[in-house]
Amino acid sequence: MEEHMYIPADVPNGTINEYLNNYDMVTHGSGRIMLFAGDQKIEHLNEDFHGEGIHADDNDPEHLFKIASAAEIGVFAAQMGLISMYGSDYPEVPYLVKLNSKSHLVKTDQRDPVSLQMVDIEQVVEFKRTSGLDITGIGYTIYLGSEYEHLMIREAAQAIYKAHQNGLITVLWIYPRGKAIKDEKDAELIAGATGVAAALGSDFVKVNAPKKDGKSTGDLLIPAVKAAGKTKVICAGGSSTDPKVFLQGLYDQIYIGGVCGNATGRNIHQKSFTEAVKMCNAISAITIHGKTVEEAVKIMTE
Repeated sequence: MEEHMYIPADVPNGTINEYLNNYDMVTHGSGRIMLFAGDQKIEHLNEDFHGEGIHADDNDPEHLFKIASAAEIGVFAAQMGLISMYGSDYPEVPYLVKLNSKSHLVKTDQRDPVSLQMVDIEQVVEFKRTSGLDITGIGYTIYLGSEYEHLMIREAAQAIYKAHQNGLITVLWIYPRGKAIKDEKDAELIAGATGVAAALGSDFVKVNAPKKDGKSTGDLLIPAVKAAGKTKVICAGGSSTDPKVFLQGLYDQIYIGGVCGNATGRNIHQKSFTEAVKMCNAISAITIHGKTVEEAVKIMTE
């Protein structure tokens, strides 16, 4: 267990051990999390699972579970329905239930983004009990700057409180988005997003890495990490890119920017099973085990 971790005061004494076990499971005792994102079947529809440059196996949802089962990950995030369909075949995987999701079909110029809960914490807790699966936590997306942000902020606050009451860890996805937002990846705006996560009491917050003059560098994350306080910042993996470039960016985010992990989807699941497992293990080598980029690249190429 991480030496300097914090137990939120809204975790009751009776569920502290469960909270600590879940936290330890998803961080491997490192305090950093390697989150394998499998929630994109709704978020990105089929375009991220089928097409040029995407391995044919990725069109089958089970591809995600096979990877999560065979690779070293911290936790696999997906909607409860998807977990209910495949989780029993992969009971060894630690799961995180994504409470809300929306597609990208309705654009910002038509309506500001809003994404509300599909299931509530009571249903997640009951699902955990009846399925026997390792449901370790919950995730929720907030579109900060949307005219509907107040709805999502309230739902997220309620979900975090109830999750902690039941010993579950919490991860917020917070993306500045809407007609009021001019630059979604402005460093100060990203720091504002992580501050919102702190105000809501989340254990982790997932944000897009900020950019300045079109470039993303590790030092741009320092204000966001500071603004988050005890809430730990993790970065979204983004669209598929060259593995070495991705791993170098990840290393800089953690060891220059000070973030505590990553949430990666496309850079993993768009590959073949074998390559996806290697990529997971390379990401975990940097995130969890403190390995260098060169050591992680070696895992990818072995």
